[in-house]
Amino acid sequence: MKSKLFNKILVANRGEIAIRIMRACRELGIATAAVYSDADRNAIHVRYADEAHHIGGAAPSESYLQLDRIVKVAHDCGAEAIHPGYGFLSEKAPFPEACDAAGIRFIGPPASAMRALGSKLAARQLAIDHGVPVTPGSGAVDPATALDAARKIGFPVMLKPSGGGGGIGMKVVESEEQLVAALESSSQAARSAFGDPTVYIERYVRRPRHIEIQIICDTHGNAVHLGERECSIQRRHQKIMEETPSPAVSPEIRAAMGDAAIRVAKAAGYVNAGTVEFIFSEG
Repeated sequence: MKSKLFNKILVANRGEIAIRIMRACRELGIATAAVYSDADRNAIHVRYADEAHHIGGAAPSESYLQLDRIVKVAHDCGAEAIHPGYGFLSEKAPFPEACDAAGIRFIGPPASAMRALGSKLAARQLAIDHGVPVTPGSGAVDPATALDAARKIGFPVMLKPSGGGGGIGMKVVESEEQLVAALESSSQAARSAFGDPTVYIERYVRRPRHIEIQIICDTHGNAVHLGERECSIQRRHQKIMEETPSPAVSPEIRAAMGDAAIRVAKAAGYVNAGTVEFIFSEG
C-alpha cells in the first residue's frame, strides 16, 4: 500500500474551496484542520473538517490574512502541510517562506515563482525572454509617457494594473483624448485594490477568446499540460462557464500553446498546479 505524503493538512481557507480540498484529503485518508473567523464559527467547512481552530475576527484582515497566526496554528495542531486554497494568502510570497521557516510544507508554488509571476510586467518579460508570445504592450507608463507608448502600439489600447487581477482597474481606451483620464482612474483603482499603482498598456484585442492551459509541475523539473479550457463567456471580466476542448483550437495550436505554457512555467521555477492564460485572436 502506498504511504501517505501527509497525515494532517491545515486548510487556510473557507467555504467551497476548503470543502473541495478537505473532500480530496478524506479520499486520500489524510486528516484535515480547518481555521475560522468569528463570522464562520458555524460554517460548513468548520463542521466538515476533522478539527477546527479559531483564528480571529470576522474581517479577513483579522483572521484569514493573519499569516503568522495561521502558521502557528498549523504547527501547534501537528499539521505537516498547509493548503492555501485560492485568494487570501495563496499568492503572497511570505506565506511559503513562513511555512518553510516553521518546517511545514506549503502546498503550492515556491515564493520565488510567486515573485516572478506576481507582477504582470515581470511575467510578460519572463515570457518574452523564453519565446512565449505576448500581446504587444509597453512597460510601466505615467501621464508623461503613456501617449507615446499608446501611439506605438496603436489604438484602441487596454490599460492594465501590473499587480492583482480580476479585471480591476482595466480600461479600454479608444482614442488619445480618453487616455489621461483613463490612466488616472486605472492607477487609482490599482492603488486602492492592490497597493500598487503601476499601470501598463497592451493592444486591445476586439472579441478575443480567453483560453487557459492547465499545467502541473513537480519539484524535479518535470512539467506537463493538461489541455485547454475555453473561458471566453464572461461578465465583467469574470468567467461564467468553461468548456473543453475549445471549439476554436486545432491540434496544432493546442500543442503550441501547451509548449508555450510549459516553457514559461519552467522558467519561473513553478511547482504544483497552475494556469497559463492566453488571449486568442482569430485572424
